[in-house]
Amino acid sequence: MSGRRHLKTQSAVVFDSNATTVASSHMRNALNDLADTVTDPVQKQKFEKEMDNFFALFRRYLTDNAKGNTLDWDRIQPPKPEQVVHYDDIAQDVGSEFLSKLAVMKLNGGLGTSMGCVGPKSVIEVRDGKSFLDLSVRQIEHLNRQYNVDVPFILMNSFNTDSDTETIIRKYQGHKIDIMTFNQSRFPRIFKDTLLPVPKTFDDQLEAWYPPGHGDLFESLYNSGVLDKLISEGKEVLFVSNVDNLGAVVDLPILKHMLATDSEYIMELTDKTRADVKGGTIIDYDGDVRLLEIAQVPKEHVEEFKSIKKFKYFNTNNLWINLKAIKRVVESNELAMEIIPNFKSISVGNSDIPVLQLETAVGAAIRHFKGCHGVNVPRRRFLPVKTSSDLLLVKSDLYSLNAGCLEMDSSRFGSAPLIKLGGHYKKVSDFMKRIPHMPKIVELDHLTITGNVTLGKNVVLKGTVIIVCEEGKKIDIPNGSVLENVVITGSLSILEH
Repeated sequence: MSGRRHLKTQSAVVFDSNATTVASSHMRNALNDLADTVTDPVQKQKFEKEMDNFFALFRRYLTDNAKGNTLDWDRIQPPKPEQVVHYDDIAQDVGSEFLSKLAVMKLNGGLGTSMGCVGPKSVIEVRDGKSFLDLSVRQIEHLNRQYNVDVPFILMNSFNTDSDTETIIRKYQGHKIDIMTFNQSRFPRIFKDTLLPVPKTFDDQLEAWYPPGHGDLFESLYNSGVLDKLISEGKEVLFVSNVDNLGAVVDLPILKHMLATDSEYIMELTDKTRADVKGGTIIDYDGDVRLLEIAQVPKEHVEEFKSIKKFKYFNTNNLWINLKAIKRVVESNELAMEIIPNFKSISVGNSDIPVLQLETAVGAAIRHFKGCHGVNVPRRRFLPVKTSSDLLLVKSDLYSLNAGCLEMDSSRFGSAPLIKLGGHYKKVSDFMKRIPHMPKIVELDHLTITGNVTLGKNVVLKGTVIIVCEEGKKIDIPNGSVLENVVITGSLSILEH
């Protein structure tokens, strides 16, 4: 084909203002210019397909803004009883005969920067010298050996994590596990003022691009060829979860329930606590199941959204999705997930320039699948590690490791304790320096530590323990200390006897 290959346009959209039409036209021209900077034909074809998807998202963002498209709050209701199945009602329905139809995917696009680490978050050590990735691989490998099946393990990487992940997974060669990887899309960031793409060429610095959220899973899985490969191997169900959720293990009752009910999409929900009030929740919207995120809620209704009484559940992002249904919704262009605008800033020269990135969440796709519903699961299936506070929890004696799965100590009297570590512990390296030996916390209810506090070996924490160190001071808790229902403040260095 001679001349410039213009990005395909979607079906005609009626814009409500000339400004949105102009912005759309300028963006399309800029994307065409970007595509012209790709020299490799195969790479160019892939890039143009990604830019088609980005352009469709951008146009939808403009038209939604112009029309003021928002959910009508008066039509939002808590889910009906038939839209959420309780786990106890299906928990006895165990059978391994369907494992041959299963594939497992971890969302592996995130970096460990929020915890002060370099590289993919999945390689942070979380337990007994093993990383998130190690534990996930161990779980699937054990499953395959135990039931003599071949459940494939899939990683959806981003351009931030792909290279490092490919190097790391080489060590699993020879294990009884088939590991596949693919990349989610690489979309251009948008200048907030001009609504034009930040990158000028395909090879522009990484800061000019962004991975567009895990809602991109469907298109990227399809475009990678992995979807067709799984279907050709007889796989029917994809279990998707965040790589940092250590509670997201394969569950036989949910798998069997999904296939028995011919559901195309199941979202695992757990009971909302006051710590989860900002998490997405499942709702009934004119009889349809939808995911409602706090970003979609009008300001005057935010407190109502956070209510534990009205919205009892929140989304764990453990999802069970029918593979052929994914193929159908992608090929028929059915997906229209709610767009999450994410405003950031990037450094250009000596200035910080505001930019916009348009993202989608995989949970928002629930309304596009047949027979979709939620399963209200026990809290043990939601054990994310987002902070060093979470890391202390999963490293402690409260959990033991069994075939890659964390199991809570049977003597524990209730749910996991609430742990809050201050800014001195934000980086994993600082956390490990101050708490090199995990305290015993089986009888702990609540722990707060702020300031420069170090814990010695064999420290036991019980009840409510609050340790607050003044700025510029230091508190050392010596080896073998037993702290129960105490508040320690100021500056303190306790000497061992």
